[in-house]
Amino acid sequence: MEQSPRHSHQKAQLLFTVRGVINCEVEDAVWIVPPQCAVWIPGGLPHTVFGSGEVECISLFIEPPEAPNLPNECCTITVSNFFRHLLMRANELPERYDVDGPDGRIVSVIFDELAAAPVEDLRLPIPSDSRLKKLADLLIAASADHATVAEWASRIAVSERSLNRMLAEQVGMSFGRWRRQLHVVLALRHLSTGQTVQAVAMDLGYESASSFVTMFRKMVGKPPSRYLLERLRPAPHDHGER
Repeated sequence: MEQSPRHSHQKAQLLFTVRGVINCEVEDAVWIVPPQCAVWIPGGLPHTVFGSGEVECISLFIEPPEAPNLPNECCTITVSNFFRHLLMRANELPERYDVDGPDGRIVSVIFDELAAAPVEDLRLPIPSDSRLKKLADLLIAASADHATVAEWASRIAVSERSLNRMLAEQVGMSFGRWRRQLHVVLALRHLSTGQTVQAVAMDLGYESASSFVTMFRKMVGKPPSRYLLERLRPAPHDHGER
């Protein structure tokens, strides 16, 4: 999937990843959407989308009802097996469907599932300050460089104290957590193309695969192999899990 130009839609968009990893970039963050997850993009929000690996996705444009329990900000959500089948069915609906008929009831259940879907912490905040944006570019270009905070600060001509203060103000994270979040983003992109955990760990500058797996588990809650395996092979009866 080639990177789309920055654009927005009048309606909200629900972009579900069947295969590969989708990246949705808005002004202040990048949202990562691994298999069996979806990104909710509110109407009117400028964004660009690009894929990592061989990507297959379902895109639905939705004019949501006035319901306070639906997401009002961009977010990545987990899609249950039941929700996935609903989205595949909705993808076949005509643009003008009978809202009071069976098709309308399917859409109504989709809203219920969307409101109940767990939100995944797969967001990389992008700071607005030009020096911090330069730092983000440097970290991506040299992801294996584990220089100290003071060394990174000097590369963008600020003090370590100023760097920590700016990050706290603009992204709400310490430098260490922000860099680990970036490594999770990069790892999911690389793993989706078929790279091994060992290769990704080396590319990101970890001393061993086990130290990388430990970081990933702390950030995401599961080791990377299990995390992706569960998304490539969704449980057949997971519609009851929340």
